[in-house]
Amino acid sequence: MKPSFHSYLINGPFDDPGLYIKIFREKRAILFDVGSNYSMATSKLLKVSDIFVSHTHIDHFIGFDHLLRLFLGRGKGLRVFGPPGIISNIEGRLKAYTWNLVDDYSFTLEVKEISEDRIKSARFICKDKFRRINDEDDSPFEGTLINESLFRIDAVHLDHLIPSLAFSFSEDFHINIKKDILLKYGLPLGQWLSELKRCIRVGMSDDHKIEVPLNDSTKIFKLGELKEKIIIITKGQKITYVVDAIYNTENAEKIISLASGSDVFYCEATFLEEDIKRAKDRYHLTARQAGELARRAEVKALEIFHFSPRYKSMENKLYKEATDEFNRSL
Repeated sequence: MKPSFHSYLINGPFDDPGLYIKIFREKRAILFDVGSNYSMATSKLLKVSDIFVSHTHIDHFIGFDHLLRLFLGRGKGLRVFGPPGIISNIEGRLKAYTWNLVDDYSFTLEVKEISEDRIKSARFICKDKFRRINDEDDSPFEGTLINESLFRIDAVHLDHLIPSLAFSFSEDFHINIKKDILLKYGLPLGQWLSELKRCIRVGMSDDHKIEVPLNDSTKIFKLGELKEKIIIITKGQKITYVVDAIYNTENAEKIISLASGSDVFYCEATFLEEDIKRAKDRYHLTARQAGELARRAEVKALEIFHFSPRYKSMENKLYKEATDEFNRSL
């Protein structure tokens, strides 16, 4: 089955956090956190449509300026979702620069600030020298930030002595085409298959008509007929991203619920269990705790990162500690 998404950490485990998710069918990508991202190709960064910031400690936010510079003058917009204070944080970054030669730039930043129960929004328009424009009405926050036909992004607030957002990226179901059956019926590949998938995702009736272009004509099929003959529907992918949170009962319950059944669980593992007091003092997780959370959430794969530099050349101990706990029998 060909996946709809591909995810990977943009830096090594000792470097700034950041997760890149490529959305194949939309030639689009999203970012969880914007730590240093100079190592990434410009072409990949310019596919980013949405940024989800866990919190604005420097190692999670320093790459914002680099992205801003790349997007200027390219006629693209960018959405940023973040914790309480993100609108003022971005306003401060924008005010640090002089914007006297941008009258013909169409770039706009849309920023959404996520509190426990509300989403506050503001816009910054480049040709208006990024003057802040507050949206008049807040919207309720009930756990979901984006809910599109192809995927959904959910978030929870975790305790890092400040609010730190954790995110889950998921698709309800995955659609694949039986190409051998297409050939059997003499049906072509093409844009009509994307329309077919869209109709399925938005819940169109099985009686809905689908036009299929042939060599010299067009044939009409019912959606239900095509679903039965050439479509395979399977469980969708799920990716969860957790950084910078102390291990306590409330955080653990939130993380396990958010990550439940994930295909890949990206989780910080900043300290070894032998340094658990340091982890508590710094409001971070240990590698053993990351493994426990992954096991209890019944994820398929655990990827740990965000290691303390004190473990340089000792990273195998972190991986072993997390893996041993993840694989431990209940």
